[in-house]
Amino acid sequence: MTVRPESDTSPRDPVDAIIKQWAAVRPDLDTTAMEVFGRVYRLSRTLGDRLDKTYARFGISRGEFDVLATLRRSGEPYTLSPRQLSGTLMLTTGGMTGRLDKLERAGLLRRSPDPHDRRALQVTLTDDGLRVIDEAVSAGLTVQTEALAHLDEEQAGQLADLLRTLVLGTGS
Repeated sequence: MTVRPESDTSPRDPVDAIIKQWAAVRPDLDTTAMEVFGRVYRLSRTLGDRLDKTYARFGISRGEFDVLATLRRSGEPYTLSPRQLSGTLMLTTGGMTGRLDKLERAGLLRRSPDPHDRRALQVTLTDDGLRVIDEAVSAGLTVQTEALAHLDEEQAGQLADLLRTLVLGTGS
């Protein structure tokens, strides 16, 4: 991809400056991928930081949010095994144990013996956990919706479709 001419009046972002520098020293490079993934990375970091601050208001981290949200999405009785949680969140059992310990100490979930397998545990949202995740997911969606406010509805839908195609194509 070539750098847009200087007369182009479209807004510039930090990625544009990087692409312009590469074009000056390596005009043979096609930097399309760098433009896309540089922006995806910047958006991910910026929104991740905003979500961290948002979830901190509820006393949870983004990783802890993910555990609570996974339980909430599972539907009533909001119960999964630690193995199911680990698989869904792509975490090691050690990483999951640390999150579960903290959330259990905070009273947001409880671990109990699995009634169908005495060797196994099940993890269930508490009433406080349900309240926290419902409030946190709403607050997080507000942050994400505000970021999308720079796009109209059609553009947001096109972006979602394009990103889905990219995710499926990369096996992510």
